[in-house]
Amino acid sequence: MTLQAMTSSAQQVRVELRQAALQMLCQCDPDTKAQAVQRLYEAWQEGATRVDPQPDLEVEHAIPGRPDKPELVSPLLLERRSMRTAEGRAVLIHALAHIEFNAINLALDAIWRFVDMPEQYYADWLKIAAEEALHFSMLQAHLQSLGYQYGDFTGHDSLWEMVAKTSDDVLARMALVPRTLEARGLDASPPLRAKLAQAGDLKAAAILDILLRDEIGHVAIGNYWYGWLCEERGLEPISTYAKLTTQYEAPKLRGPFNFPARRAAGFSEAELALLEHSSR
Repeated sequence: MTLQAMTSSAQQVRVELRQAALQMLCQCDPDTKAQAVQRLYEAWQEGATRVDPQPDLEVEHAIPGRPDKPELVSPLLLERRSMRTAEGRAVLIHALAHIEFNAINLALDAIWRFVDMPEQYYADWLKIAAEEALHFSMLQAHLQSLGYQYGDFTGHDSLWEMVAKTSDDVLARMALVPRTLEARGLDASPPLRAKLAQAGDLKAAAILDILLRDEIGHVAIGNYWYGWLCEERGLEPISTYAKLTTQYEAPKLRGPFNFPARRAAGFSEAELALLEHSSR
C-alpha cells in the first residue's frame, strides 16, 4: 500500500487503519514515518479510513522500524554536555526527539496490536501518533537549525522495552506506558523548559510548551482507556495498577511530580495522594 493510497480521497478505497498503522510502524526513516502518520490522520478525519478491530494482523517485518542511528545504549551511558554550548542544547533536543520518535512507534503499536477495542480507542491513538509525529518534526527542525541531525547522538530504548513487555495485554499497556512512562514526561518537562530558556534557547522552550500541552492529553487518553478496561474486567484501578507495576517490573516513580499536569491528565485525587506520600 503506497502513501498515496493511504491519503486518497473518500471517493476511493478506504484504507484500513490498523493495517496502515502496522505498515507505518515498520517504516525505518523517521521523517517519512512522521509525514505518513500525519497524512493518515488527515485521511481519517476526511473519512477516507476505516477500522476493522477484529483480525489478528501478520507481522512481516521487524518492529519497530528504526534508522541505523542513533546508537542505542544504556541510559547511564547517554551523552551529556553543558547547556551553555550549542552542542549541549543539541544533545538535549536530540534526546527529546528520540523520545518523540519512539512515542510515534508506541502509538502505532497500540493501534495495530490490540483487537476488539471500540473504534474511539483506535481514533484516540491515531490522534496521539499524529501529534507525536508533529513533535518529532518540530524537534528535528530545531536540531537542524543548531547544525545537527537526529541520529548524531546516542539514545536509549527504555520506552520501547516497556511497549514490548506489555504486548500481551492492552490493560498493562495503558497502565504502564501512557500512565507511567509518558506521565513522567509531565514531571520532567517544566525543569527542562526552564534550563533551555535560561540558556537562551527560547525556540526550544516554546516547543516544550506545546509538548507539555499535548502530552497532558495523551496521558488523559491512557487514563481513560485504563479506567474503561478496569470497569470492563471488574477490576479496582489503584490496586490493579500496583499489581501490574510489580508483574511487569515497571520503574519506580520518583518525585518531584507535576501535580497540576497530572490532575489535568485525569489522575484521581486518591492516586495523587499516594504519589505525594511517596515523595515525602
